[in-house]
Amino acid sequence: MPEKKIAIIGGGAAGLMAADMLSRHGEVHIYEKGKALGRKFLVAGNGGFNLTNSAEGEDLCRKYTPMEFLQPALEAFNSQDTRTWLAGLGIPTFVGSSGRVFPEKGIKPITVLQQIKDRLLQNGVQFHFQHEFVGFNAEQKPILKFQESECFPEADHYLFALGGASWPVTGSTGNWLEAFRLSGIKTLAFQSSNCGINVNWPDDFRNKFGGAPLKNLQVSAGNFSLKGEALITDYGLEGNVIYPLVPKIRELLQAGKEAFLTLDFKPQNTVGQLLEKVRGKQIQTKNYEQVFKLSKAQLTLLKAFSSKEDYVFPENFVRQIKQLTIPVSSLRPIEEAISTAGGISLEEVNPDFTLKAFPHISVVGEMLDWDAPTGGFLLQGCFSTAYLAAQAILVKLR
Repeated sequence: MPEKKIAIIGGGAAGLMAADMLSRHGEVHIYEKGKALGRKFLVAGNGGFNLTNSAEGEDLCRKYTPMEFLQPALEAFNSQDTRTWLAGLGIPTFVGSSGRVFPEKGIKPITVLQQIKDRLLQNGVQFHFQHEFVGFNAEQKPILKFQESECFPEADHYLFALGGASWPVTGSTGNWLEAFRLSGIKTLAFQSSNCGINVNWPDDFRNKFGGAPLKNLQVSAGNFSLKGEALITDYGLEGNVIYPLVPKIRELLQAGKEAFLTLDFKPQNTVGQLLEKVRGKQIQTKNYEQVFKLSKAQLTLLKAFSSKEDYVFPENFVRQIKQLTIPVSSLRPIEEAISTAGGISLEEVNPDFTLKAFPHISVVGEMLDWDAPTGGFLLQGCFSTAYLAAQAILVKLR
């Protein structure tokens, strides 16, 4: 019986994972529009190459939206499975800060990518570079543009792993969305996620404190709160305490509602504890910095977004320290986002990641409409969806 042939469209993290699983049991071809594999994979390593996160079980699944859709994939191939897979490739890992999982010291992103590529070559995977997906033919098979001509790869099953629209410099533009829409697949416009937020700073504040950190901060959007650090930028705020709040902010902005962040500069202190510092004392505003141990950036921010009455009366000022409201005007553009929400609507996708309308096509990774924070969860989502889809394909083709 001849080997089944699987065509993978997209040579990023999800496509490579699927290829590794599938190439052990069939003939696998990867079609990549660029000149090399994993360009976004390499870019992700520039700021600290966290490959997954040590969170497990419900703690892992809760990081994803919608959790119910992604949970089976995350349980089928969890973060420990990713570490075991990497170890099998000769990439030992360790758990760093905040549960993030990194390659052992001295192992660079290019090395991880090369180890994956070497394994795929050993398994007989064939790579086809500069083959860009441009649409489907009448039989709902992919049309790929190579140089000035079009080609139509024949396969028993097609797996698409085309990514979202973040990091367009790597070629991840999301232009494929239109081709799926024209085939009757419901798609959702890409939107920024894990990105900075725009705040209308006063000019003097922007000029003086752009680039200053806000440490030991608790930030809330709606009923969701998080502790961490933010960075003041000329456009607003970014950082590990901001990115996870973006989905809630996006939801409010899309609904036409005003979006606010609530900042607590002293999450380790209660209002009562802070009031004790001023009760029965004559405290002047010029002493706030010393009395409350505030940075100049924090103090100036409090003054800029407080009424005069709330700033000059110490009792009122204490409440501002614990609950300063800052309006958010918008999110940063997709070009600056770490990841994107949107893509193929999950209504169109079966639990095994095949399309309901076209069961010979699987779709995985960031091209699906799911969201997750940074910290290794984005890559894990790509690995998990690709793994489950690959296992389902193998069962189907046997």
